[in-house]
Amino acid sequence: MIDVSAFRRTMRGAWSRPRVAGADGPRTRDAVLAGAIAAIGVLEGAVRPDLEWRAATVLATIAILPVLLWRRTRPLLSAVVLTGSTAAFALAHSAAGIEPNALIATFVFLTVPYALFRWGSGRDRLVGGAVIAVGLVCSSSLGSDPIADIAAGVAFMGGACLIGALRRERLEARARLLDSVRAREREALARDLHDTVAHHVSAIVIRAQVASADAERVAESLDVIEREAQAVLGEMRSLVRTLRAPADYAPTAGLPELARLADPGPPKVTVQIKAPEELPVVVASTLFRIAQEGVTNARRHARDASRIEVAVTVEPDAARIAVRDDGAPSRPGSNGGHGLQGMAERAALLGGDVSAGPESGGGWTLRASLPLGDKR
Repeated sequence: MIDVSAFRRTMRGAWSRPRVAGADGPRTRDAVLAGAIAAIGVLEGAVRPDLEWRAATVLATIAILPVLLWRRTRPLLSAVVLTGSTAAFALAHSAAGIEPNALIATFVFLTVPYALFRWGSGRDRLVGGAVIAVGLVCSSSLGSDPIADIAAGVAFMGGACLIGALRRERLEARARLLDSVRAREREALARDLHDTVAHHVSAIVIRAQVASADAERVAESLDVIEREAQAVLGEMRSLVRTLRAPADYAPTAGLPELARLADPGPPKVTVQIKAPEELPVVVASTLFRIAQEGVTNARRHARDASRIEVAVTVEPDAARIAVRDDGAPSRPGSNGGHGLQGMAERAALLGGDVSAGPESGGGWTLRASLPLGDKR
């Protein structure tokens, strides 16, 4: 027995589904495609002996080509125009007693139902799908073998719609996964910010207590309080504007933990750090997490690697890290993984960048650069 209320909720959800963001057009390549199909259509019309209405078929095809320009931004309108035009042309053939026929070049119009289900809203998809189905039945019923024509139409049109819908679902699933990665990185950054603030504010409180208890050390305490306050404000300015997720309060990993990534192996992991002791906490924790991700990826994906080298250098304007291995250059699944995406997101929030790729002489390198200084 069908659950009517569940069916209604499903249909309401499908109807109210929004359009996919990012649809644009017409693009230059769309115009080039339309022009190329027009030229191919003219050539095909000139050489095909089975076309009863050569000129009319070519002209009708060219007249419908503009739907290719607007198929992403106006998917429902494009589908309606395409379906109505093809059905009307098939009806004209039938009225004249001619077997409906079309150019092979019209296969390009399968991009219209694809775009409908790839970019369209729920309303566009439901209405457009119904229009395409009705138009397909009407056009196919005018041929000499309606069943075979309908079956072929369902195979091609339905396949294009299905591919568009699957492509959309895949991209939306990937977007949701990236949002989850970003949320986790924001939580980690929020934790780092908490630890940074707690450290500096604790120093301020202690110095304030010292000043209140010992009048002779007031100047020294005020100097320390000023430095700590400036430090914590600098850390907060670089992070607060990017954080929205709640934080946990586990201890923050930094350069000491990064140094402990060294391992005799195999593969052997060496760590070289050239950094000042007063590196900002959030930068140090980010360097650790990038190094950790790089070493983990190298161990998992670098084939026949004998060593992994981690090098951290700090310059006046930026902190840089490189994680290199000497494994085979082909590393399926290591480029663009979710861990690297998370590290790229974390670095981007600090104004930095992350890159990874094979070396010309073999091996793989993960590089990151994080700017230093107060970002207002």
